[in-house]
Amino acid sequence: MDCSHIQLCDRPEQIDLQQLQRLFGVAAFWASDRRSEELAIAIQHSNPVISAWDGDRLIGFARAISDGIYRATIWDVVIHPDYQGAGLGRKLVETVLSHPHVNRVERVYLMTTHQQSFYEKIGFEVNSSTTMVLFNQPIEALDIARSVDAE
Repeated sequence: MDCSHIQLCDRPEQIDLQQLQRLFGVAAFWASDRRSEELAIAIQHSNPVISAWDGDRLIGFARAISDGIYRATIWDVVIHPDYQGAGLGRKLVETVLSHPHVNRVERVYLMTTHQQSFYEKIGFEVNSSTTMVLFNQPIEALDIARSVDAE
């Protein structure tokens, strides 16, 4: 597939949240239920945010969170199924990695369950030493639990 006409954009304000929801719906089982209000918050707190466009159609997306020097984490790398296999996912990840807010950090993390071989081709390595996670609860649930415990 010739993708020479695909444009990458690093301006988060250009992202159409409804198109992003649809993209997640068709290409990302792990993000198919995200709401536009929540996506807006995630995008607002991410840097860089890279999108891929075929004209005015959003066909790819990736974002990172970084302190700019020590750590960064890449999130939500997704390419529309019609465009997969053409190197656009690699281009998205490489664009994130070369961004000034990411390109100097000591370690770049990435969470994935089904695409390890794709990321290994880009240079990522399996890392078993960072396996802890906290499944955070909404603040209201914590306040209720504390009040019950106090009784």
